[in-house]
Amino acid sequence: MERVLIVGSPGSGKSTFARRLAQITHLPLVYLDMLYWKADGTTETAEVFDARLRAVLAKPRWIMDGNYMRTLKVRLSACDTVFAFDVPPEICLEGALARIGRKRPDLPWIEEVPDPDFLSYIRVFPRQRLPRLRTLLDSQHHAAVRWLRSRGEADAFLDTLQSQSPAD
Repeated sequence: MERVLIVGSPGSGKSTFARRLAQITHLPLVYLDMLYWKADGTTETAEVFDARLRAVLAKPRWIMDGNYMRTLKVRLSACDTVFAFDVPPEICLEGALARIGRKRPDLPWIEEVPDPDFLSYIRVFPRQRLPRLRTLLDSQHHAAVRWLRSRGEADAFLDTLQSQSPAD
């Protein structure tokens, strides 16, 4: 496990999982949102984002947190492991709302109020995004894919991994 993708619905616990996985494995962690978004809430151009992404993909080791379906095929071809979160939308909505007003390492600004479009995206993710994600993950055969269906399942995996890791 040297080049890891973490994908799934916003609010599912991907970023929390990514941070803990990085602590255990000592792999560098990259948040795609930090490559895409500017501190003022605007976005980088596709060209800038793609150049930043290529620079990360060229590195030998990383954990990459984020969906960005447009670039998923190229990221899948570069990774060796995928953790895919399939968490109920109600849990994801709770997670997204709980972080309002908090500084986060995975976003370059503080969300002050809930974004109705973002919450709608979370609600429809299981119907509109998850099937395509499953298809893309099922169509690749070189990376290990592990589906995580709850935060408890994710925590249990990390606990097991941590217990197998040599002490620092």
